[in-house]
Amino acid sequence: MKKGQILEGIVERVDFPNKGVVKVREENGEEAVCIVKNVLPGQRVSFRVQKKRSGKAEGGLSEVLERAENEVESPCPHFGLCGGCLYHNLSYEEQCGLKEEQVRRLLSPVLDGQGEWLFEGIRQSPTAYGYRNKMEFTFGDEVKDGPLSVGLHKRGGFYDIVTVSDCLIMDKDYRKILTAVRAYFAESGLPFFHRLRHTGFLRHLLVRKGAKTGEILVALVTTSGIDSVIRDEKEKGSEVSVCGEGRKENIGSEMEEGIPDLSGFAEMLLQLSLEGKVVGILHMINDSVADVVQSDETKILYGRDYFYEELLGLRFRVSAFSFFQTNSLGAEVLYGTAREFIGNLGGAEGAEGTERKADEVKRDQIVFDLYSGTGTIAQLMAPMAKKVVGVEIVEEAVEAARENAALNGLDNCEFIAGDVLKVLDDLEEKPDLIVLDPPRDGVHPKALGKILAYGVERIVYISCKPTSLARDLVRFLEEGYRVERVVCCDMFPWTGNVETVVLLSQQITG
Repeated sequence: MKKGQILEGIVERVDFPNKGVVKVREENGEEAVCIVKNVLPGQRVSFRVQKKRSGKAEGGLSEVLERAENEVESPCPHFGLCGGCLYHNLSYEEQCGLKEEQVRRLLSPVLDGQGEWLFEGIRQSPTAYGYRNKMEFTFGDEVKDGPLSVGLHKRGGFYDIVTVSDCLIMDKDYRKILTAVRAYFAESGLPFFHRLRHTGFLRHLLVRKGAKTGEILVALVTTSGIDSVIRDEKEKGSEVSVCGEGRKENIGSEMEEGIPDLSGFAEMLLQLSLEGKVVGILHMINDSVADVVQSDETKILYGRDYFYEELLGLRFRVSAFSFFQTNSLGAEVLYGTAREFIGNLGGAEGAEGTERKADEVKRDQIVFDLYSGTGTIAQLMAPMAKKVVGVEIVEEAVEAARENAALNGLDNCEFIAGDVLKVLDDLEEKPDLIVLDPPRDGVHPKALGKILAYGVERIVYISCKPTSLARDLVRFLEEGYRVERVVCCDMFPWTGNVETVVLLSQQITG
């Protein structure tokens, strides 16, 4: 197998998140393995070898020569061009089964050594389509010097943008907003931010919506460099819209402050016929070179800078950058699973007498919710605990958690801003139960050591990356814990991502 060589083979399996394992026969008759992304088990594919080192090879897909037996036609017109989804050419049940098998394959080598463990499969999202409550779109062009696009990056690309106006995983209102915004700014003549030259004005469009409340928040992200755009266009003798009241105008003295009038943009959004209701329209200025959605300055064009969402009977105030699960209905499944695990904790088995006594034991407990985000899990646990302590490094998320706890009338939640690794050194309280919901890289090894030192009887670990989970579970098992239950939750249908909830218990010796 040589770099640049074109080979053919059958995809034996797909490892998390989308690494197809293809076995081929080399010229010397020996069998070799190459990793090829964006394939399905059972497909016969041709690919070009891109890398080979330390006995491992990676290839880029050239063509699917034969479809898999369970492969179906994708219902999404953007599938394969847009980089958002991986498995639209499977039925929903088949893609759930694929994710379930990926997680089982990762965890089995770690957990089989402990003896019996309960793998409860995967819990599906209540809806497989239109589930995303947050979308970040980028302004650009689909081909060099082509017409304005507003959408997602092409698969495998960084500069080309596909207007995904028929995307099936986002809410119907998002499609209407996306189509209207593209048309509006195509007419305006304002240039998009060019990621190579670092010039231009239009950068991103952020849309968020409460699945339960129907409230919509829209944010337009631009640069503050419109003055240089104006100078460049005036030198060319071009006309540039200032976007005032939706009409084209020549550049003039009204642009002295450097920012176009966006009142027409806001008015256009408010006139759209939507199922939900726009409650806030924001203009964010971002002059960072990095292609990220952030704000150096935020102006409210209409309404407020937040919306409300509801989960499992609780109400949450969500701002433009608040961390909140992107699948609200799926989040109820995920957090309901975690609460189910937590409901078995705290002496329910050891308490004698009635169920009421068992509940009283639970309410005497102190719970640590580490990597707590905006405090969703903490607030769900609060009615069952004496006190819940949430620790989160993002200060904005901590502030949102405090506001939401007050909104829900919960006075037994404390949220601390800081790195888990450092905050644990300063906490005087000792937890009876720990819930972990770390970022994709998992728990920092030093932080994991401090968590293990508490020696709590049970821990609930919520993972968004099963490879990190498998690594961390090795350490738990070494320290005397065993895995009691494992449940996958499909929070992101059609993508390669999957959440996993694990219940760990401390083994009593002696």
